[in-house]
Amino acid sequence: MKTIGLLGGMSWESTVTYYQYLNRMARERLGGLHSAKCLIWSFDFAEIAAFQAAGDWQKATGAMVAAARRLEQGGADCLVICTNTMHKMAEEVQDAIDIPLLHIADATAPAIREAGCSRPLLLATAYTMEQDFYKGHLERNHGISVKVPGEDDRAEIHRIIYEELCQGEIWADSKQTYLDIVEQEIEAGADGVIFGCTEIGLLVSQDDFSVPAFDTTALHAKAGLDFALGG
Repeated sequence: MKTIGLLGGMSWESTVTYYQYLNRMARERLGGLHSAKCLIWSFDFAEIAAFQAAGDWQKATGAMVAAARRLEQGGADCLVICTNTMHKMAEEVQDAIDIPLLHIADATAPAIREAGCSRPLLLATAYTMEQDFYKGHLERNHGISVKVPGEDDRAEIHRIIYEELCQGEIWADSKQTYLDIVEQEIEAGADGVIFGCTEIGLLVSQDDFSVPAFDTTALHAKAGLDFALGG
């Protein structure tokens, strides 16, 4: 089994979920006492969030590159960035290391295609919904064009992520907000929903929607384990 390098702590709430998924899937596939071989670099997310809020993506990139190199030096055979938003600097991180970076959008796209979705809705941080690094990657590399909610809804989705989910707060009212936004977008033509922030699966699940839902955390963790086991 190869060693998975997890670049986490953004937030640690979802990094915990990555760790759980990886080890549960390893046990399911291999049986017995098997678990996944992992190295974890966990940021102080307050520092990263400050870079994001200030638009200082250069400092954020420097921090990501330095951490990725530490994981490689520590013996990681691949890199998994445990957040959608910080794939903004995925190319720079990959260029700085010699091990493969497993892109979260590449892990998600096959599930979208398999479900036959042509216009999935993207729920994510404002950075991911509004900038091109994630949406563009799906379209350029996989031919998948995504919808995003309107401006006010994007702001509320973003607020719930940072003020609640990243801080371990799960509220019924916020879940209903997400459900209402998705239902509105389904009526407007969305045929799936992408949990494009790794914390969103803490709030909602496939059971909440009438269209296919794509939990990027679970799909990304599966890609990591597939690599580790040579699949």
